[in-house]
Amino acid sequence: MTSCYVALAHGANDVANAIGPLAVIITVVQTKDMLSAATAPVPKYILALGGIGIAIGVGVWGHKVMKTIGERITALNNSRGFTIDFSTATSVMIASSLGLPVSSTHTVVGSVIGVGYARGIGAVNFGIVKQIILSWLLTVPIVAIFSALLYKLIIFTLIKYFI
Repeated sequence: MTSCYVALAHGANDVANAIGPLAVIITVVQTKDMLSAATAPVPKYILALGGIGIAIGVGVWGHKVMKTIGERITALNNSRGFTIDFSTATSVMIASSLGLPVSSTHTVVGSVIGVGYARGIGAVNFGIVKQIILSWLLTVPIVAIFSALLYKLIIFTLIKYFI
């Protein structure tokens, strides 16, 4: 049951995080009004796109993330898993109700570390934790560089062939 609770919390928060910028862009393009974009209703098809994107991401990379979080940070059993799921889902749902964009993945990793740390510092594999944190830190600059290059490629292609 707690895993279902996590799934609900994940969908409630991460879909909004994923589609928020896209929804604002579409609203501004359609209405030409930047001030009301933050409060404009989000079309259902954009929510569906966000959900589909997250589902594809979970389908492609989810097994690796789940294996790392579930097996490589600390040893887990049923009661630890319950604690992790319940604390993660509750934290994410509270953040969602307050309108705070949090990452379900970051939250669950924090929960796993907390449960492991409750058994002593030696129960947590901090080598894996360090790799996870490094990947989080590198994601933003790598995606920014990739996006800038893709933007230039698209713009130059449009200029070359259509303008």
